[in-house]
Amino acid sequence: MDIAERIDALLAAGGAPHLHGLVVVRDGRVELERYGAGEDFRLNVPLGHVTFGPDVAHDVRSVTKSVVALLYGAALGDGLVPAPGEPLLPAFPAYADLAEGKEHLTVEHALTMTLGLDWNEDVPYTSTANSEVAMEEAPDRYRYVLERPVVEEPGKRWRYCGGAAALLGRLIADGAGVPLEEFARERLFGPLGMPFEWTAHRGVAMAASGLRLRPRDLAELGSLVLDGGRGLVPRQWIAEMLRPRVRIADGFEYGYQWYVSPGRWAAAIGNGGQRIVVAPESRLVVAVTAGDYDADQSSAEAVLREALAAG
Repeated sequence: MDIAERIDALLAAGGAPHLHGLVVVRDGRVELERYGAGEDFRLNVPLGHVTFGPDVAHDVRSVTKSVVALLYGAALGDGLVPAPGEPLLPAFPAYADLAEGKEHLTVEHALTMTLGLDWNEDVPYTSTANSEVAMEEAPDRYRYVLERPVVEEPGKRWRYCGGAAALLGRLIADGAGVPLEEFARERLFGPLGMPFEWTAHRGVAMAASGLRLRPRDLAELGSLVLDGGRGLVPRQWIAEMLRPRVRIADGFEYGYQWYVSPGRWAAAIGNGGQRIVVAPESRLVVAVTAGDYDADQSSAEAVLREALAAG
C-alpha cells in the first residue's frame, strides 16, 4: 500500500483517534493531507471542540524549541549570538551574581540540554513542581534558570530542560535587538510567507513551547531543513544542528534542540503529538498535530509508523 492507503486504513480503523492534522511531503510536493476534529487547548487554556483544516493554527508545544534552534543558526550566521563553544554566563551580564560555579557552562550545553542543572519536567505541566511551569511563573524566568544548582557534570547527560530554550531565545533577542518573535518574522516566517502566533507570558514569547503554526507550516519547516536551510539558515548550521551529540536511548540521540535517529530521521517533538519528522534518504517530511496532551501520544506515533513505513 502507498502512504495514503496506509493512513486512510489506519484512520478508518480508529487507530489515531486524536489526530488533528497530518501533512506528508516528498521532495517539496504534498503527497497527503488529512485533518480531524477534537477538544483542543492553547497551552492550558481550553479552546473547546475544534474542527481542523489547512488554515487552522495549532499549538506545536516543544516543537518551538526546534524552531528556536533554526533561529539561533540564522542569528549566528548574522554574527548576532555567541558560538556554541563560547561560555554561557558572560552572555547574561545582568546575572553576573549567579556565575560562580557555572563558569564552565557553554552555549552548547544549552543547545544540547546537558547543562547539568537541577531541573525536572517529569510531572504534569499543570503544576509548579514542573520546572518549566515554575520558570514561567517566576518573576524573572532567566534568573530562575540560571540560579538552579549544578547537580552533575555538564555535557555528560541529557536532561529535558525548557529553561535551555528560554536562554537561547533570550540570546537571540538580545543579539538582534528585537523581541524573539520579531526576529522570527524577519528572518524565517516572513520570507517563507508563513503566518504564526507566539504565545507570550509576562510580555515575552515563550521559547520553550509557545508557537502556534499550521501543519502545512510544520511541513514547510521540515522541508527547509531537508533542503539545507535555503539560505535562510546556514547549511553548515543545519548539519551541526542535526549531528548526534548526546545519547538519550539506543538509536535515539539529541543534536541542537532536535532529536536524531542516526541514519534514519531527525525530529522536532512536542507534547500531545506535535511532530516534524525529516527522513533524508526517502526525501520525506511528515508533520503531525494531535490532541494527546500529557498522554501516550499514540495518535502521532501511529500515523508516523505508517507514513515512514510506506516511505
